[in-house]
Amino acid sequence: MHGGWDHKFTSPNTWTEHTIRSPIPKALFAILLPVDSSILAMEEASGGDRLNVVLFPWLAFGHLIPYLELGKRLAARGHAVTFLSTPRNVARLPPVPAHLSPRLRLVSLPLPAVDGLPEGAESTADVPPEKNELIKKALDGLASPFAAFLAGAVAGGRRPDWVVIDFSHSWVPAIADEHGVPCAAFQIVPGAMIAFLGSRSANAAHPRAAPEDFTAPPAWCASSFPPATAYRRHEAEWVAGTFKPNASGVSDMDRMWEMFERTRFTIYRSCDEVEPAGAGVFALLTDLFQRPAIPAGVLLQPKSDDRHDGDDSEVLQWLDKQPSKSVIYVALGSETPLTAENLHELALGLELAGVRFLWAFRKPSGITTPGTDVGELLPAGFEGRTRGNGLVWTGWVPQVRVLAHGTVGAFLTHCGWGSTIEGLMFGLPLVMLPFVVDQGLIARTMAERGVGVEVARDDSDGSFCRGDVAAAARRVMVEEEGKVFASNAEKLKEVLSVQRRQDQYMDVLEGYLTRYKDNSS
Repeated sequence: MHGGWDHKFTSPNTWTEHTIRSPIPKALFAILLPVDSSILAMEEASGGDRLNVVLFPWLAFGHLIPYLELGKRLAARGHAVTFLSTPRNVARLPPVPAHLSPRLRLVSLPLPAVDGLPEGAESTADVPPEKNELIKKALDGLASPFAAFLAGAVAGGRRPDWVVIDFSHSWVPAIADEHGVPCAAFQIVPGAMIAFLGSRSANAAHPRAAPEDFTAPPAWCASSFPPATAYRRHEAEWVAGTFKPNASGVSDMDRMWEMFERTRFTIYRSCDEVEPAGAGVFALLTDLFQRPAIPAGVLLQPKSDDRHDGDDSEVLQWLDKQPSKSVIYVALGSETPLTAENLHELALGLELAGVRFLWAFRKPSGITTPGTDVGELLPAGFEGRTRGNGLVWTGWVPQVRVLAHGTVGAFLTHCGWGSTIEGLMFGLPLVMLPFVVDQGLIARTMAERGVGVEVARDDSDGSFCRGDVAAAARRVMVEEEGKVFASNAEKLKEVLSVQRRQDQYMDVLEGYLTRYKDNSS
């Protein structure tokens, strides 16, 4: 998806730089809670208020891109931002806008080799899903390079004001503490998912172990979450697995809990407008973790940034020839664990629905067949039979520009948080086919908000058939009910498109980062 190059290192403990494109003390915690945007709204930071922020995301592009977007917004407000990742990931990121490059630098830390991890694998996009835990093990090997980076920054007179870390970076706060640098967390999933998973103390009081335990809202969410905001039985296997140690030697939940317990507050790529209606998610999170939960807004990548050197004209030209709002855009991401059967039923369901479609087709990471020709993965004759109505595109697709196109009337999505937000920002009703992580909870939340429908699945194994796909697509695109979904999606778009409201979320976040960077007691 992203072209790039690899960087060479002279020493495993060196880092290279490329500008290319403790719990909160109670007194401080009491002060943090009442802060609002009217007090903290700021223009571009003056010299005395400029921050030096280090962003350190998990090694997955669904995390790297939102962290980069957060970095751009902080840099645009006059703050210095250092974005840490590994050489290959840095090379594959989209370019930093020229006007921000003096304040936003990308720094590469060398990723150590791990047995079982293919050479050059530096993100979850480089491995099948079952090897993701080895990426976590490799991430833990960045502790020494990170410590060297931070020591060098402090010795060079560039002590960071903050290190902002992901769920997986439980070892960072101890290193940062040695240099007197506070840590905050940035969660790129909706707040509802973190609330559903809960704090260490909440889980100790209400233990959950079996998959069935995750098929209803937990005790601490039961009074605020709609009953349907929970995992299906086939999704709950994954959730239960996050509580168990993996190849890295530690469970994902222990990583997350340690991270929450050692950071001062948590930032979310979210806002009240897209969380479960009436749930008071951020107040709930603040109470659960005894640290402020701060929404930063949806951090949508600007349309002008959705560029690529390749020729995407054929996709857009095809859309130009279709009637207004007649096309359903289909995109399930490159890391969704689809099976060959899933692909066949999805394709045949689109054919059965009889709607126009544009399918941004990616070979799923879970399919290891050597052939990459789309014809080997789709039903025989499918492309020929649907040529008048559909386009299966295996090259790069400018997703934001496609979603903004006037002939696109709905979005069939896996409900990754970034893709969901993009669809909502353009007022598109959703046909939802979730698989892992936060996707099921997102689908239920969006269904509850009336902006789309979920494809029916077998609850035990998650299987679906072509009829299920066709029924969901027709409900949104053809039947009278689709007008209600489209109207609700348009209303949500209008709310999310109020730029001043999105700016106010950043105002509040900037205020927390500026006012509480010092080690107050």
